[in-house]
Amino acid sequence: MSDPESPFHLAVDASLAGQRADRALADAIGTVSRSRVKTLIEGGHLFRNGQVLREPAETLRAGMELLLNFPPPLPARPIAENLPLKILYEDQDLIVLDKQAGLVTHPAPGNETGTLVNALLGHCGDGFEGIGGEKRPGIVHRLDKDTSGVMVVAKTALAHNALSEAFAARDIDRAYLALAWGLLPASGEFDGAIGRDKRDRKRMTVVTSGGKAALTRFRLLEPIHAAVSLIECKLATGRTHQIRVHLSQAGHPLLGDPVYLRRIPAAARGLSQDAREAALDFPRQALHAARLGFIHPRTKKPISFDTAPPADFQDLKNRLIG
Repeated sequence: MSDPESPFHLAVDASLAGQRADRALADAIGTVSRSRVKTLIEGGHLFRNGQVLREPAETLRAGMELLLNFPPPLPARPIAENLPLKILYEDQDLIVLDKQAGLVTHPAPGNETGTLVNALLGHCGDGFEGIGGEKRPGIVHRLDKDTSGVMVVAKTALAHNALSEAFAARDIDRAYLALAWGLLPASGEFDGAIGRDKRDRKRMTVVTSGGKAALTRFRLLEPIHAAVSLIECKLATGRTHQIRVHLSQAGHPLLGDPVYLRRIPAAARGLSQDAREAALDFPRQALHAARLGFIHPRTKKPISFDTAPPADFQDLKNRLIG
């Protein structure tokens, strides 16, 4: 099934009242599956009386006016773009780079261009297409859009296969720097399976059943006024939002996290006014992938790369210290 070219309008009458939004829309459109409608709703393409509605299970009431927009289809292949990349190392098999915060890894609805993949296609040329797949060439792991730091990208099938296997086998050295609310102990670990939050599909959460095993180890690098902790986190697994979820679940959400920080932490009272404003106004999660080490696919020798946090992270830390 393909999406219609025009938005779909549905006036909810008594016959539709009480139904789920995704089911009613799929039935009314007739040519789009319910799962596709659900994805569109979660992506912010449904409007109820002029306001965005992101809950597919929303119960309809008579008198509602629904408008479902259909985004233009993604190109079959991402396009090459001349975008700046901070390359730390490059050879015939791979590229190691320092990804800036705000850069999406690969094209997706809402971010069809301007991604790391688009930049890599522009940098590497035609031979890069199809390495590991047409839509995500070279990608063997990812960082969240607003997480900065070290990434490795495969340029050959040899590197893609070897690096993918290394990540799957957890034979990778990864360390992150994070600023978390509250005072954490000198070291420890978070061991909790992670799965999709049933109440909010954009969030992950620690679950008791049905999730994937996740283990995060940490050590305290610097306590800041007993209100914030600069910590190093090392991943034994690589689940979506793993560090962010584990720290939030433990009561130590990352500063600036737009998804897992939902109220002003009590620890904020321990900061000066300037430091508190800096912490509460930070526009992204304070998380940086500081180190990445692995066995080179061709030489079989271990290599490792370290990067300092970007200026906004450093500035935040300095204002917190005062």
